[in-house]
Amino acid sequence: MGDLEIRPAVADDLPAIVAMLADDPLGATRESPDDLTPYVAAFQRLADDPNQRLVVAVREGRVVGTLQLTIVPGLSRKGATRSIIEGVRVHADERGSGLGTRFIEWAIEESRRQGCQLVQLTSDATRTDAHRFYERLGFSASHLGFKLQL
Repeated sequence: MGDLEIRPAVADDLPAIVAMLADDPLGATRESPDDLTPYVAAFQRLADDPNQRLVVAVREGRVVGTLQLTIVPGLSRKGATRSIIEGVRVHADERGSGLGTRFIEWAIEESRRQGCQLVQLTSDATRTDAHRFYERLGFSASHLGFKLQL
């Protein structure tokens, strides 16, 4: 894993990021790698927000993973700041290589660096392998999440 770089994403990374978002049964139904227009606008919003960290993992010049880390200041838990990990994807060729673990460890360390007291994430109920992965890394399934499609 020594030849792996985790760095902030740039606009040129969008095709690779969107391809990874679309490369699974859930993503295939909601992502559109053939039209990057909405992703370009979203990328700019992320880039303009100091509480967002969109990163990629690069090996030998090729983007092989991505995740988004959001820093959320709050009042609950005595004014605790928390982070939210979103959009974790590892290229199919890299699954099982330890990249996912390295990514989550990076996100936890960055959260500490940002003064967070809590790291949270959600995972689709159908992603049972992901649930086991997060539990191995110390996360607990302590809450029931709800979403409302708008």
